[in-house]
Amino acid sequence: MSCVLLGSLMTSLPLHAEDINVAVASNFTKAMTEVIQVFEQSTGHDVKLSFGASGKLYAQISHGAPFQAFFSADQSKPIALEQTEFAIKGSRITYAEGSLALWSAKNDFVNLEEKTLGYREFHKLALANPRLAPYGQAAVEVLTNLNLMESTQKKWVQGENISQTYQFVSSGNAELGFVALSQILRDGKIDKGSAWIIPHELYNPIRQDAVLLKKGEKSKATQALMAFIVSDEAREIIESHGYKTGAAQP
Repeated sequence: MSCVLLGSLMTSLPLHAEDINVAVASNFTKAMTEVIQVFEQSTGHDVKLSFGASGKLYAQISHGAPFQAFFSADQSKPIALEQTEFAIKGSRITYAEGSLALWSAKNDFVNLEEKTLGYREFHKLALANPRLAPYGQAAVEVLTNLNLMESTQKKWVQGENISQTYQFVSSGNAELGFVALSQILRDGKIDKGSAWIIPHELYNPIRQDAVLLKKGEKSKATQALMAFIVSDEAREIIESHGYKTGAAQP
């Protein structure tokens, strides 16, 4: 999306507020909630957010769900929606790049970095379903690169999305889990428990794309939101939740 188009969208906000429905990958819950609060206050629009696994949201959109925009946890699903004409071609933007962490709700449990998985005694390892959630796929890539697939697979408990995976670990039902870094950060620090922020070279980049859907083609509110998400104000919020912004474009 060109800078000229972004600027025009931001300066041509509608006179009348709209209600819109937006599908958002669950890893982005905290950041998107804060972004939308600022967006609604500055525009008067009302945004209903539906969070879930990117794969499940993609399936809903493909079956006609009434969303105007889709914020995925990967690039492949927004690209596929463009190719199948459920989305507006040329509207796709990379709004964030996520980071993966190995986390335990127990203090000092994750204190050996990657060796935690090999040396710590644990019964359950939580990860998001890799067929539905990009963060789950990234977790599998980490285990593969550390040669730990075979030794850990019997201990896996899979969440439908990264939010459910977080709950498995937070509740103590799993001693360890692969979660989004954004879920465990507060004011730039690990909020509770212990964690290893996994080096990016151990998994493919989690570049998260958003796309304007056909049902939002004529919605000024949705267009304004797509412009706002790449503004300096929104980027500052997104980066405060542990994401990178601006480094990668489609």
